[in-house]
Amino acid sequence: MKKKTVIISLGGSLVVPNEIDISFLKKLKICLTKYFNNNQFIVFVGGGKVCRRYQKVLQDFGAKNKACDWMGIKISRLNAEIVKQVFEKNSDKEVVANPTKKIISKKRVVVGAGFLPGHSTDYDAVLSAKANGASTVINLSNIDYVFDKDPLKFPNARALDKINWPDFRKLVGDKWTPGFSSPFDPTASKLAEKIKLKVIIINGKYLNRLEDFLNNKPFIGTTIQ
Repeated sequence: MKKKTVIISLGGSLVVPNEIDISFLKKLKICLTKYFNNNQFIVFVGGGKVCRRYQKVLQDFGAKNKACDWMGIKISRLNAEIVKQVFEKNSDKEVVANPTKKIISKKRVVVGAGFLPGHSTDYDAVLSAKANGASTVINLSNIDYVFDKDPLKFPNARALDKINWPDFRKLVGDKWTPGFSSPFDPTASKLAEKIKLKVIIINGKYLNRLEDFLNNKPFIGTTIQ
């Protein structure tokens, strides 16, 4: 049976919230291993909070956006090396350097990281979905849902189970800046809408929700399409 390609955009802040979260990585390994028989996972790892700290220092010393983006890319690649090693013999030995190329690997997990300036690894995951014929990207971050407005500013913000791309893009806008934080990267959202991709937002702290989605069960999170 041909394995299904499952593409995950993994938030760097889940991997390294402050220090490397070994407990989370062990749980992620257990979770994905359950689905190896029928799936190949392509996991793009972000830079997260560590990335933003470094970018802030660069900006304080006058660095331009492109330099800050390159810093984020390098940190995402470092995070990706950790995730790759977690899966040991079940992961491809190389971190994906170009997400526009079709993945040719028999390994059950292929790990990718930042590619070029101007966007986050969400965009790289979308590029990989396009290259590999996948219809869905799962975005594991640290939020439960997409809200109709910023819940930190508006106590009456409403959690959304589903939202279409035009409405979602109104929420996140079109502009990318290094370290920009949103449920899904604006540049990635633009491309995802164009190629009619579905994006699933799930809080990666609760991997049982990811399992519910993989098992085609109702899950806690937001579907964007």
